[in-house]
Amino acid sequence: MKSDDLKFSGQLNISIELPYRVYLPNDYVDNHASGFPLLLFLHGAGERGSDLTALAKTGLPKELEQGTQLPFITVCPQCPVKEAWDEHKLLALLDKIIADYNIDLSRIYVTGLSMGGRGTWQLANLAGNRFAAILPICPPFFWVNPDNFKNLPVWCFHGVMDSVVPITDSVKMIRLLRAAGCEVNFTTYANADHDSWSETYSNPAIYDWLLSHQRPQVDEP
Repeated sequence: MKSDDLKFSGQLNISIELPYRVYLPNDYVDNHASGFPLLLFLHGAGERGSDLTALAKTGLPKELEQGTQLPFITVCPQCPVKEAWDEHKLLALLDKIIADYNIDLSRIYVTGLSMGGRGTWQLANLAGNRFAAILPICPPFFWVNPDNFKNLPVWCFHGVMDSVVPITDSVKMIRLLRAAGCEVNFTTYANADHDSWSETYSNPAIYDWLLSHQRPQVDEP
């Protein structure tokens, strides 16, 4: 048998259905020279479904619906019922947003709450080199390769009294990453139960912190 007989080629096309809502900054223009920062928000288990209006009930979309103005292009996908965030689908969504909008590739950020906090860990573990910083809130523990976070600033938030996702889940993540030399900030709320996101997303300091980070080198997707 000739060696050429062992060479194969093919193509796999996978259809992804992931509805999402986009919030544009007031000064958004397609031809802006440097592009706009992108903030990807991942909701928790309670907002899963096929009704995008459900996203406005809590978290960052609620802040935006109530009139908060942010300098980001904010993208809020919705996870289907009975599913969890799939980091590969989220990466495909990221590529589509980059293709459709004027994005500064050096300033792409991810945040999420609860199930979305875990999705934030997952996505950063898969493609940490795509992001300038991440901000997970009350996230369930997720095993990651700390090497994927060596150059990725992290700010994690958790309520001490959390009865849904115990704060020990975040503590284990912080210890894992810090032990590997990663840059991780950790804020706890002494009297907060599971909702540690309302106070976080209403705090202007988190958006300033995100924007203070920029990837020095940009790899095209």
